[in-house]
Amino acid sequence: MSDVEKLRAELKALNSEYAKIKTLPPEERGEFGRTMNQKKQKLLAAIEQAEAEAESSAVEALDISAPTAPNQPIPTVKRGTKHPLMTELDRVIQVYSAMGFDVMESRQLDDEFHMFDSLNFPIGHPARDGYDTFRTAEGFIPPAHTSTMQHRALKKYKSKLEQGGQIAVVIPGRVFRNEDVDTTHEHTFYQCEGVFVSKDATMGQMFGVLKHFFEAYYGQKLKIKTQPGYFPFTEPSAELLIEKPASLGGKGGDWLEMLGCGMIHTNVLKIAGIDPETYHGFAWGGGIDRLAMLKYGLNDVRYFESGKLDFLEEF
Repeated sequence: MSDVEKLRAELKALNSEYAKIKTLPPEERGEFGRTMNQKKQKLLAAIEQAEAEAESSAVEALDISAPTAPNQPIPTVKRGTKHPLMTELDRVIQVYSAMGFDVMESRQLDDEFHMFDSLNFPIGHPARDGYDTFRTAEGFIPPAHTSTMQHRALKKYKSKLEQGGQIAVVIPGRVFRNEDVDTTHEHTFYQCEGVFVSKDATMGQMFGVLKHFFEAYYGQKLKIKTQPGYFPFTEPSAELLIEKPASLGGKGGDWLEMLGCGMIHTNVLKIAGIDPETYHGFAWGGGIDRLAMLKYGLNDVRYFESGKLDFLEEF
């Protein structure tokens, strides 16, 4: 019998004893009633305390430090992995940094001036249309390319030219395109912009820089070639291709377009306050996703933004 049950039995016996009050002389009933009532109150208090103690002992102690269910073993948690695009972006920065390039951070919201005006886009250019470019209700523009940072890079590092040096900077960042999504196109992806300015910058230097980058990134000798291109902010402009090496599935003669490049337009230099008669420069921009697709033999760019763990856990 529990303590509570014993106390309740005592209370029941006390109630039976109280019935004797009817048999007592009138002068004794008052004292008898007070005594019995005191005993009853003590028993009721004891019962309440015993019930509280019984309820407390029945509740399992809670380990407030446990991150899971009370007193359950902590489960084995599988640690996450770095996103493959972030890994490749770090590798790209590492290669360019080893070549002596500074690194600037890009933006995910920009304005009309840096997106178009500073890059020599003429009024009425199709890229200014809302069908080609995302815009917020406030008029901001999620950049469609990392070239929006060219003007800022030229302004920031212009003092190096004045000190007899050169501008050499890369700008990785996330970009956004208002276009249909398929195996080779995404509305959101990563790019890396490059800007170089000096008194004697040439197209030959640019191709040498880019060839060295691709060979360092893929860890092997590569063949490159160019074809004519057009960008409002470079003149002349070109598209650079590499021959897909056998180690990455190439069969000879497989040429892949990797980025756009060219000599920085004189108007772009002027807008940044740099004399195009004294200084020349080249710029380029290419997708990190495209680099990674070739490196890992992927045929669908949408994997990177899919959030599928079975894909991400492979890296």
